[in-house]
Amino acid sequence: MAESMLRVQVPMRWGDMDAYGHVNNVNLIRLMEEARIAGFGVPGGTGAPGVEPQADIFSAVPPGIQILVVEHRVRYSRPLEYRNVPVNVDLWVANIKPASFEICYEFRDPIEDYLCVKAATTLAYFDPVTSRVQRLSPEEREGLSAFEGASTFPK
Repeated sequence: MAESMLRVQVPMRWGDMDAYGHVNNVNLIRLMEEARIAGFGVPGGTGAPGVEPQADIFSAVPPGIQILVVEHRVRYSRPLEYRNVPVNVDLWVANIKPASFEICYEFRDPIEDYLCVKAATTLAYFDPVTSRVQRLSPEEREGLSAFEGASTFPK
């Protein structure tokens, strides 16, 4: 885990729950997205102003560049049970490469703080005009490296 990881709280919705009282695996991917945006910001040119993220990295992406998901990985260690309070999610960056990086997550029970889920999302910047993945600039790499730690899923 990174020294400078972020902790965000993401509301769980009643509809996120499955018949067993756990957050459904499909809805967990949505919670990952909400945690990513709460921690690192809304990609530039999308949405309207609102609450500032803890680390505003994504809004600095140049206009016209998209941040695309390359891969999700999820490992459950305990069920994430629905509660009517936000779930605690620790976030950090790992595996910064020339054209991609990972956002790592640990979902913790909001009351007892035990680990429920470890996950990672690989992201890349993409130019839809050229249909090409964009290399990270030195400034983008520097911004990401401030939150860098070990990958959730070391190779």
